[in-house]
Amino acid sequence: MKIAIVCYPTFGGSGVVATELGIALAERGHEIHFITYKQPVRLELLGNNIHFHEVHVPEYPLFHYQPYELALSSKLVDTIKFYGIELLHVHYAIPHAYAGFMAKKMLQEEGIFIPMITTLHGTDITLVGKHPFYKPAVTFSINKSDVVTSVSEALKQSTLETFAIEKEIEVIPNFIDSSKYSQDYTDCQRSLMANDDERIITHISNFRKVKRIPDVINIFYKVQKEIPAKLIMVGEGPEKEYAEQQCEDLGIKEKVVFLGNSTEIDRILCFTDLFLLPSESESFGLAALEAMINRVAVVSSNTGGIPEVNKEGISGYLAEVGDVDTMAVKALEILCNDEVLDRFKENAFKVASKFDILNILPLYEEVYEKAFKYRFKNTY
Repeated sequence: MKIAIVCYPTFGGSGVVATELGIALAERGHEIHFITYKQPVRLELLGNNIHFHEVHVPEYPLFHYQPYELALSSKLVDTIKFYGIELLHVHYAIPHAYAGFMAKKMLQEEGIFIPMITTLHGTDITLVGKHPFYKPAVTFSINKSDVVTSVSEALKQSTLETFAIEKEIEVIPNFIDSSKYSQDYTDCQRSLMANDDERIITHISNFRKVKRIPDVINIFYKVQKEIPAKLIMVGEGPEKEYAEQQCEDLGIKEKVVFLGNSTEIDRILCFTDLFLLPSESESFGLAALEAMINRVAVVSSNTGGIPEVNKEGISGYLAEVGDVDTMAVKALEILCNDEVLDRFKENAFKVASKFDILNILPLYEEVYEKAFKYRFKNTY
């Protein structure tokens, strides 16, 4: 099947999932065309079954903000026609499903009917979508999609509660390719990051307010007062500078390492003992899943789709949003005993393995077959 995938090409969860999905589909013989404004960060190799088409947005003095949706819909039309694309899979309702629908309408004028699947990932619903300016467009885009999927049951329910949705929403969870994660690195030396007696705690995100970065620092501050520990902060974003100042104010600057963005997350996680995810909201919690597949225990907030990933008392612990004290106590409960830590690490791996891409990929292929039936139906 020839499939066009539209996603954000960044380090964010939706872009990672879309890219890994496309790569896996290509390995199963599908022809995949990524269409976005730059090559996705996880897309390292192009080939016979994997193609990338850049969306170029010309700059005109007339426009104060360049119209990406217009450029994207035009690029979709051209690519679908030239390569004979049979299916369109967009990740994020706004702007991708909106642009996808416009492309469908333009193609319909030429007698070409292309089915569109929209996958909802989180902030397109919980943040952007709730804004009064965008809510009508989000509702419209979802309802005009041929098939709609959500990455968690929590996100599905949030979508149904927030918007007047007429479409069925199918839950297909995010996934992990366990074959790509290994702890056999010869250069995986804990001594590069911490002393032998120190536990290593890690946080990975885009450092936005919703990630509650100050909570990460405060949890670590409480933990390091009880046991020797180091905190590894991975990512870039608006809260990073404040986090660095917070560490200095608390006198723990030497115990916290800010690494910036990285494409070698598994190398960082291979020596991590505990992952912190105290977010205000998470539609799924892909960062936690990546930690768990690397045998890292997780202490997180009990919100959104996180409880569907991090199992209380098994792979880690959950606490209410903002409850820094409880998270610190639970972190110490895991970290203070080698036997307990090892048990949580192994359980984290077992839970994460259930989300292996080999288990999830067939669910997407079933959805593709369902959507493909719309190709020969004038249902638009």
